[in-house]
Amino acid sequence: MNAKKAVAVRILALCEENEITVNTLANQAGISPSTVYSMLNEKSQNPGVVSLKKICDGLGITLKDFFNDDIFVGLEQEIK
Repeated sequence: MNAKKAVAVRILALCEENEITVNTLANQAGISPSTVYSMLNEKSQNPGVVSLKKICDGLGITLKDFFNDDIFVGLEQEIK
């Protein structure tokens, strides 16, 4: 799995864990739902750290908490 896909999977898992929709997450994070959806699909190949930080703020977690998940262990090398 590459890093972009892992970020998308983690966002969806956190939504499920917090029993919220992607739209609710976007509202809590103060960003547009289209921004979150672009992070979840192929539209955005490079989710921005500022947007990720806003998502974390909306969830009440830190960036460290976001990336502290086994999904980020053993990711594919991005340089090919």
